[in-house]
Order: sequence, then structure tokens, then C-alpha cells
Amino acid sequence: MFKKIVLVVVLIVAVILIIAAFKPSSFTVQRTATIQAPPEKVFPLINDYHNWPAWSPWEKLDPNMKRTLTGPPSGTGAVYEWEGNSKAGQGRMEITESVPSSKVGIKLDFIKPMEGHDNVQFNLQPNGNSTTVTWTMSGPVSYPAKVMTVFVSMDKMIGGDFETGLANMKAAAEK
Repeated sequence: MFKKIVLVVVLIVAVILIIAAFKPSSFTVQRTATIQAPPEKVFPLINDYHNWPAWSPWEKLDPNMKRTLTGPPSGTGAVYEWEGNSKAGQGRMEITESVPSSKVGIKLDFIKPMEGHDNVQFNLQPNGNSTTVTWTMSGPVSYPAKVMTVFVSMDKMIGGDFETGLANMKAAAEK
């Protein structure tokens, strides 16, 4: 009986590992929101890390999180590093592209709890008296992460956070 149980467990693990091997080697998560404010009012919320506490869904994960901002106060070259509890983790963001009232590109490096190197982009599209903001994150998927995605997708893991962040951004910009 014990041998049968071990065999079943080994087969289940083997199937999971095989399924993981065929998962995509990259991911993209994207959310869009319409904000009733001009791009000139929305853009500084994204382009200046000093403004992120007003809308970022991750700012409240750890009230004792250590934040370090270096480089220029906003725009290309601005850097935000954080180190927090197990929920907040540790990482670094650097603005790599800043097109006023139009686009912000960010290099995102996670250090803890799991290393990852991703690209984030915010695109702002004027739409009458409002702005359509599209938040996209993409990056490579390591084999251990592929195993994890057998059970839960990257979209399900962070898509809700993007929705919360965009709702917070909307509230901050529409004040």
C-alpha cells in the first residue's frame, strides 16, 4: 500500500513538472482605467516616486518598510528601493523612460522573496477631459515560477493589485 501511495505522489509530481516545462517563458499583465483628469495631472503621480504612497497598492503592506529614493527627484534615472516584511519583500525600481504626460517606463528588480527582473510601463492616452492609463508589467518566467503558474497565473497574482492601484490613482488624480 505504501509503495502505491509513493508511486501516485511521484506520478503527480512528474505530471506537474512536465506541465510546467511547457508553460510560456515570459508573462504580461495589463490593466487599464479611465481617469477623469488630464494627463498632465496624472503623469506626476507615476513619474515621481514621492507621489507613489498616494496610490501604490504595495505601499501599505508594511508600515515599517524602509524606502530609499535616489537620483533625480522624478523622471529618467529616479530610483526607488525598498526593504520590508515578507509581504513587501525587497527590490528596486528605476525610471528608464519618461515622456511627459504620455509614458513612464520602469526597470523593476525584485530581490526578495523571489528574484525577478521585469519591465513596467505606464501609457497615458488623452481622451477628451479624461486620461486612459494602461499599466503593463512583463518579464521572463523561470522554471520554478513556471511550476508555480501551474496552480496560479501571474495575472491572478498581481492583476488585482494593478486594479487597486489604478483605482487609488484615479481617486488621487480626481481630487
